[in-house]
Amino acid sequence: METNQTTVTDFILLGFLVSPKMHLILFGLFFLLYTFTLLGNGVILGLICLNSQLHTPMYFFLSQLAIVDISYASTTVPQILTNLLDPAKPISFAGCIIQTCFFLIFAHTECLLLVMMSYDRYVAICHPLRYTTIMSRRMCTALAITSWAIGSLLALVHVLLLLRLPFCGPREINHFFCELLAVLKLSCADLWLNKIVIFVACVLIVVGPLCLILISYTHILSAILRIQSGEGRKKAFSTCSSHLCVVGLFFGSAIITYMAPNSRNSGEQQKILFLFYSFFNPTLNPLIYSLRNAEVKGALRSLLRKEILS
Repeated sequence: METNQTTVTDFILLGFLVSPKMHLILFGLFFLLYTFTLLGNGVILGLICLNSQLHTPMYFFLSQLAIVDISYASTTVPQILTNLLDPAKPISFAGCIIQTCFFLIFAHTECLLLVMMSYDRYVAICHPLRYTTIMSRRMCTALAITSWAIGSLLALVHVLLLLRLPFCGPREINHFFCELLAVLKLSCADLWLNKIVIFVACVLIVVGPLCLILISYTHILSAILRIQSGEGRKKAFSTCSSHLCVVGLFFGSAIITYMAPNSRNSGEQQKILFLFYSFFNPTLNPLIYSLRNAEVKGALRSLLRKEILS
């Protein structure tokens, strides 16, 4: 078994099973979307850093989300672009494991950051008088560090369990990046422990956070409906709707990815779902927060006005 394990030193990512002409079209499309992802999230980060009015807990967590989205896309998209130009180019075993590890870190962290953002909105709307006391700089930093630490720890557990497995061939991964489940299919060992850990992690990272977010927004909705001022109610709905859009996109695509029924085309369906989950979400998030958030739009106008005047 040890001899067989050492024979697999790299993998071939099958990517998208389409014609070479379609590969070039997809390359152009994904390159543009990736560029927009970097620019959009970069603008969000820049606005938060440069505008003192955005130095609040909500925008602190939004900046963390932007960092995760940039990292998220950068973990998978360059490999997709490389694979589209040269489908036969292999990825080393070490490179594949590293990509799996970083993808899991950013996926787990984003789930937890969305929970922290919902908690921030809960405190802001349900306990406005205590908001600055509860959501202090120290508390925000602690929540962000906790999200990154738990996300990294869970990813490390998955990777360590993956590294103990022997890979006897074949070398072809039916995916466009080294996704954990796709890599596990190539192992020639019993995967019962890996499957149990994956199931537990899904409950802790997907189901648990989603339930906490739903509970938070149940209280938030109740508090908003009690607001007497129409303007105050509108502002509260506007602030929360951006976060709810992101939550819906992220958790919706994640749940469909892991809960979609198996079918004859399940491999190709999984690729499309993962593409939305890991690529389109980071692209859409800056649009959602900029178009539906008056403070972000105001900060962007202020920055552009200063640039024009200077």
